[in-house]
Amino acid sequence: MIKSIKFIILIIVIAGVFSFIYYKNVINSSLNNSSEKKVFTILPGDGVSKIALKLKAENLIDSETFFKIYVKQSKKDKDLKAGKYSIASNMSIVEIVDVLVVGGVLNEEITIKIVEGWNNKDIAEYFDSIGFSGEKFSEIVKKTNEKSEKFEFLDSIKKGYDLEGYLFPDTYRIFKNASEDEIIDKMLETLDGKLTQKMFDDIKIQKKTLYEIMTMASIIQKEVRSEKDMKLVSGVFWNRIKNSKPLQSCATLAYILGVNKKQYSLEDTQINSPYNTYKNQGLPPGPICNSGFQAIEAAIYPEKSDYFYFLSSFEDGKTIFSKTYNEHLRNKAKYLK
Repeated sequence: MIKSIKFIILIIVIAGVFSFIYYKNVINSSLNNSSEKKVFTILPGDGVSKIALKLKAENLIDSETFFKIYVKQSKKDKDLKAGKYSIASNMSIVEIVDVLVVGGVLNEEITIKIVEGWNNKDIAEYFDSIGFSGEKFSEIVKKTNEKSEKFEFLDSIKKGYDLEGYLFPDTYRIFKNASEDEIIDKMLETLDGKLTQKMFDDIKIQKKTLYEIMTMASIIQKEVRSEKDMKLVSGVFWNRIKNSKPLQSCATLAYILGVNKKQYSLEDTQINSPYNTYKNQGLPPGPICNSGFQAIEAAIYPEKSDYFYFLSSFEDGKTIFSKTYNEHLRNKAKYLK
């Protein structure tokens, strides 16, 4: 009887030793010999089991169980960091865990700043200047149908027009290896978070579309600086539309010509373009830039007034409002010398 018990214990010990050797071999061996690298992402909130499942799905580890055991046994389960990592196929579980704890080469973030009032061409040039592809950016922003499947608020964009006006200007922290598509999605997600249900409801009550609001906001953004002026200018422009008067926005001429002028000539105001708000009544076909939140708010909630005209002083950025055309002419003579 005693011999039988000793024999069973010996078998258990031998099995344990072999299991431990096998475990050590698995966690220290790679799944294959390929040095090909894959981008692996840990999202905030991903636990050890989720990470193990994703590594297995990417064919980077052979055993989810041994990965979880090693992470737990090495007390690194609380140290795995969210981020993007470059992981080679010939790395062992031990090596992979070290990378996920210390931080991979792709885990570095950079700061980018999209300025209020930039149009898509400006953003493309900025992308080129910071190491991203302006060309890829320009291709992606044309795919409004694809983006509207993910972002419902893009449905109001007119057919044939791109994401101009919807790329929310802000300072963003992004991974330095982020794709142009990911950055665009981040800007759209930010705008989506800014637009409240009340805003959508109020736009509907006004019998307007979000596209009209974003178009108006883009003109306001380029015309004036302060929040108060933006709301007054919004009131002026909606007044003019209501009274069947052309907007006569110099910002739309600047968009067409690609140059800002203190005063535009009569010839400039006659340029043949659907964006020319001197020749055409109502809003232009679409936004002329990407607006900040104050301009969007102003477009939805204009300040009512009797003003029908305004001009901006180049020297101090002050906005001078007028109720009549004659008053406006006097202000032009005074402030735009």
